[in-house]
Amino acid sequence: MAPLPYLTSPGNIDKALTGIKQAAVPDRVSQDFVKTILKIPGGSGDQMTSFLKKLGFANLDGSPNDLYKRFRNPTSSGTAIAGAIRQAYAPLYVRNEYMHELSDKDLLGLVVEETGQPHDSSPVKLIVSTIKHLKSFADFSPAPASEIVPAADTSDRPKNDSASPVRGKENIGLNLGYTINLNLPATSDSAVFDAIFRSLREHLLRSDDA
Repeated sequence: MAPLPYLTSPGNIDKALTGIKQAAVPDRVSQDFVKTILKIPGGSGDQMTSFLKKLGFANLDGSPNDLYKRFRNPTSSGTAIAGAIRQAYAPLYVRNEYMHELSDKDLLGLVVEETGQPHDSSPVKLIVSTIKHLKSFADFSPAPASEIVPAADTSDRPKNDSASPVRGKENIGLNLGYTINLNLPATSDSAVFDAIFRSLREHLLRSDDA
């Protein structure tokens, strides 16, 4: 069972998250950043540095990630924290997918079930308090469904669909017209004319594609 993250001073969550919104994005979410910029000194600052990583705000090397940046954006701040809570406290969501909507009493009971510790133990109380402080920054309302726009096909492959059918050459439907100028010999022999037109029919007017 993965331990549920918590702080011994959950009230520092408010200070940290408010400070993150106000401060510029650092190169690393380090102890110096937490203690100096977020103004959470001492052991509490050490705890907060580790907690922000467990919450998913920073990569293993301490660099701020996309979640960190989305939290700083006023339009996505609440949903970013909601996503962080779902990830950090995933075991509780396995037990109840609406964990964030539980009353304090029911949330306490859920944490007791997951941890196996007494309801009045310090870790259980701190876990519940940590979640409550995080929830005050979160927005769990469903995100609007985004419009799915079909991606443009930029490939060079020929399209074989009803709009642009690939047809065999017998169905190309291309009609060509010929203008043939004949200089007929001055003769009254009909056999000559028969031979001329028979040759035209055989060599020019027949369909090679039939």
